[in-house]
Amino acid sequence: MQTNNDIRHGRHCVFNMHIHLVFVAKYRRKVFDSDAIYRLKELFAKTCTGFEADLVEMDGERDHVHLLVNYPPKVAVSALVNSLKGASSRVLRKERPDIAQRYYLKGGLWSPSYFAASCGGAPISIIRQYIEQQATPD
Repeated sequence: MQTNNDIRHGRHCVFNMHIHLVFVAKYRRKVFDSDAIYRLKELFAKTCTGFEADLVEMDGERDHVHLLVNYPPKVAVSALVNSLKGASSRVLRKERPDIAQRYYLKGGLWSPSYFAASCGGAPISIIRQYIEQQATPD
């Protein structure tokens, strides 16, 4: 896939899709320090590459992380989230036993839920107005 001014090209489509994701640590525990956040950023970027997606931005606080991901239309958001959370949890458990011993409850780092919101481009009201103003053929 090619990238040109944020517009990406697939074989049969042209797209610019971004999603804002929020993952929360299980039981909202204060798990992450700056080193863990930095390592999660690396892991998320690597996982996104496998989906032909780009991690545009990522940061977090002690109990949650925010991601901005540019992804192709063939990727199901639920599959992307599953891989992001699963891979990061497994690697962080191995690399950070201090976190694993204190915060991994019943084998999981992340809460099973997540927040996802599409973002970017014009507001819905502008797009709706544009579509309404199309010239319907007679």
